[in-house]
Amino acid sequence: MNGLHLIADLHDCRCAPRFLLDAPGLEAFCVTACTRHGLTVVGRLFHPFRDARGRPAGVTGTVVLAESHLAVHTWPEVAGVTLDVYVCNFSGDNSARAQALFTEVVAAFAPGRLQKKEVARGHLAPPPRA
Repeated sequence: MNGLHLIADLHDCRCAPRFLLDAPGLEAFCVTACTRHGLTVVGRLFHPFRDARGRPAGVTGTVVLAESHLAVHTWPEVAGVTLDVYVCNFSGDNSARAQALFTEVVAAFAPGRLQKKEVARGHLAPPPRA
């Protein structure tokens, strides 16, 4: 269960506005980035949203990894993105891969402001002694 969970809110993204709307393009980018950083893609789902007039209105997407997942959600109307990268370290320490993937994805959105959290997952305290 030990792993690293990287969570971020990206504000004032300066990437091309289309990048926040293009589900197939965002999917291709995320899958390629995961693979480039040595993570194992086992599934993916990217869903484009439309507004009441049928215009593109953001994307939610997930790349399922053997090591866990990458999730991204875009809000083009506010140039915002939420990003979630979680890798477990069952077969080896994948923390550096998670950090590299996270850094690449954040850079692609070029946020003006970034709020980031790192969470160590699965590190259970030893049971109390009787």
